[in-house]
Parts: sequence; C-alpha cells; structure tokens
Amino acid sequence: MKLTTMTQVTIDGVMQGNGGASDEDRRNGFERGGWALGKGDNETIAFINQTYQRADAFLFGRRTYELFAGSWGSLTEQDVPGWEPVMRALNTQPKYVASTTLTDPAWSGTTVLSDDLAAAIADLKAEPGGELQVHGSGTLTRWLLENDLVEEMTLITIPVVLGQGARLFPDAGPDLALDPVESRVDSKGVTIQVYRPGGRPQYAGK
Repeated sequence: MKLTTMTQVTIDGVMQGNGGASDEDRRNGFERGGWALGKGDNETIAFINQTYQRADAFLFGRRTYELFAGSWGSLTEQDVPGWEPVMRALNTQPKYVASTTLTDPAWSGTTVLSDDLAAAIADLKAEPGGELQVHGSGTLTRWLLENDLVEEMTLITIPVVLGQGARLFPDAGPDLALDPVESRVDSKGVTIQVYRPGGRPQYAGK
C-alpha cells in the first residue's frame, strides 16, 4: 500500500480544530475551532470523498482517532449528507492507531500499533492494496515525514489566518523538499495541493 496523508490547514499553517466544537478544539486555550466548515465547494467535497474511497486502510494518531471515533464512528449516513462515502470508508475499512496509551478501542475494525511503529507501518505498506491513508494526525504525520514513510501528501488550505492553534509544522524542525503532483483552487478560494516528498531542499550557495 502507498502511504498518503491529507491535512486541512489555514494560511498560517494551523490544523487544530478544523471541524466543529470539541474538546480538541480548545486545547491550550484554542477558541477558533470550526474554521473549515462549509469552506470548500462541491468539487472539493467530491475530491475529499473520492480520496476516502481509495483507502484500503486508515492510520491515525490517538487524538485524531478519538475525534473520528466520536463522530464518524457514532453517526449514521443520514447525519452527514454529502459525506456518505467518507462515512462508509471509515466504518468498513481497517483502522490502525499509533498509540502506547490506547488499549481498548471501541470503534469496530480498529487495531492499535503500540510496539515498533516503523516496523508495523512497513508491514502494512508491504500488504497488497491501494492506499494507507492518514487524515489529520499532525504529530504522526510529522513523524512519518521525518522517517521517509510518506509517498504522497495532500494539503487542503482554507483561506483564513487564525493567529493561534497547533500548526502542522513547528517553527523549528527538519526541512523537506516537496515535488508538486497536482494543484487546484476551488470557487471558494480553497486550494488543494498534492506533493511527493523529495528529500532535503537545495539552498542558494550550497
């Protein structure tokens, strides 16, 4: 399987609390949750639905897993008009969680990866199939990128500056070149950019 990531971010790189109000939204005093709701047009909604439909399995960090389990794992298709393909994919495909603290996941079809994460992910990637997808899960996404485990990453950038909240990439961290695969802007100004990690960047004078 190809390991791919999809992350919704703001112009200033914040990924925290893109959905509705929740405990996660308010970590560290965060008050500006729900910034992505209703922002994409129909083409962007179709793109996200199609992405989830390609997944043969999902990989989550613990916090994102618990948010998804509490929403997608407990709702019905009638509760999410327009997002039925996402609901079906998440509830029918295998789910893996990278966590040393989660011991009894309630969402059907979940396996906890608590031991050697790199080896466990290598085993998953070696299995036949299309995509092993990571959604949200900022800490996990950064770790996967640092360990050269990501084949493709999609950033959905919402045209808003929050000025607070957890960012996908910290102020100080490893550098990474990205090779563009696809780029589009929808009618509401939301951009979708698909990249392949390309190793270390080249700098002027070096």
